[in-house]
Parts: sequence; C-alpha cells; structure tokens
Amino acid sequence: MTRQTVDVDKPWHRSIPFAQGVKVRGNMLFTAGITARDPEGNLLGTGDIRRQMEVCFENLGDVLKAAGASFEDIVKIVMYTTDIDAFNDHAEVWRQYFVARPASTLVEVSRLAVPEMSVEIEAVVHLGD
Repeated sequence: MTRQTVDVDKPWHRSIPFAQGVKVRGNMLFTAGITARDPEGNLLGTGDIRRQMEVCFENLGDVLKAAGASFEDIVKIVMYTTDIDAFNDHAEVWRQYFVARPASTLVEVSRLAVPEMSVEIEAVVHLGD
C-alpha cells in the first residue's frame, strides 16, 4: 500500500503521535479528528460550541489545503459533539462547508479527549485521479 502522511505546519502537531491526514493509494485522504486548536495547540472556544465549530472547520481547511484538496473533495464527514442540540443550533456553520453534499454522520458523545472540547471532526477526501 502506498501511504503518505499529511501534516500542517503548526508547532503542536510535532508533539502528537498521529498525522493530521493520511493519503493512500487511490488518492484518498483520511483525516485525524480535527479539533479547535490554535497553531500552538491551545484549545479555543472553551464554553462556546459555535467558536469551536468554526475553528474545527478552519483547521480542516488547513489539512485539505496541505493535501491539495478543498471542501468540495470531501466524500464523507463525521462530526462528534458533546451537545447535539447546541451543535444543531449552529447548523449554518457546518452547512456552508458541505458544498458537494458529502455523506455525513453526526454523533453525540459523552466526552472528547479534552474535557473542554465540544466538537471534533474527521473527513474522508477524494484527491482526484
């Protein structure tokens, strides 16, 4: 299998044991769970789910760009939240990124890796032929 990691040049990414994305043969990119962290790894939007959603999608955009892709190339997206009602109250945030109508899953979980996190997003992306 041909495999290539995709990393964004943000300092905190050098300290984690996983890639932000992985390209595989067939030109597919599988992202890690993207969270609302700034370039230094600090969590943004604590207590503000809308802000965390915005930052997650900004960070996902960074990974897509680093892989030579865009939101139009997403074929599957999975969004995790600790409060599905609050998440859906801000649906206009995530709907703007669904330009090519990807398959989608939204899941409410009891908690994420960091207690102050409210949102985590991952994507499967087709990188072209």
